[in-house]
Amino acid sequence: MAPVTPTATALPFVLGLPGGDLGSLVIALVVALLAVFVGKFVLNVASKLIVLAVIVVGALWIVSTFL
Repeated sequence: MAPVTPTATALPFVLGLPGGDLGSLVIALVVALLAVFVGKFVLNVASKLIVLAVIVVGALWIVSTFL
């Protein structure tokens, strides 16, 4: 288990969140929300790159097959 730092324990109080289970739940939900938004952005970029790769490889296959 990681050592508890003063910053980690003081974070809910600095943000004005309750220090109990409810404050921890709010922080966990905010972190999960950020992870979803970052993941959504990364998947959006990745899907565009995959579409581009399919187009390039398909074009190269067509050129190499018919020329």
